[in-house]
Amino acid sequence: MGCCGAYCGTCKVKEASLCKGCGWGYAEGLRTLDRAICAVKRCCLGKGFSSCAECPEAESCGILGEFHGKNGDKYRKYRQAIQYIRRFGYPAFFLVADGWKDAKGKYPTAK
Repeated sequence: MGCCGAYCGTCKVKEASLCKGCGWGYAEGLRTLDRAICAVKRCCLGKGFSSCAECPEAESCGILGEFHGKNGDKYRKYRQAIQYIRRFGYPAFFLVADGWKDAKGKYPTAK
C-alpha cells in the first residue's frame, strides 16, 4: 500500500522488483526521508503514518489533495482507497483489493 492510496499488490513495477514501495527501509535507517522525492511520502512517513488514511488531516490536506487531483483514473482510485480505509479499515480494504486483477479494481456496493 502506498502512502497516497496506491495499491501495490497488482503493480507490475513492484513485481519486477523495480520499486521497493513507500515505506521500505526508513525505519531501519537504510533510506532517509529527506532524500525522498514524493511530497506525499515525506509528509505521511514524517508524521509516522503507514498511509495517509491514518492522518486526521487527510480530507483537508493540500499535498494529498493536489496529488489526488491530477488527471487520470489512477489518482481517483488512490483517493477512493484512502476514503475506503478511513471508513472500513485496512483489513476490509485488503480483503477487497487482494482480489483485484489490476489497480483499478471495484469495491463492493452497499446493499
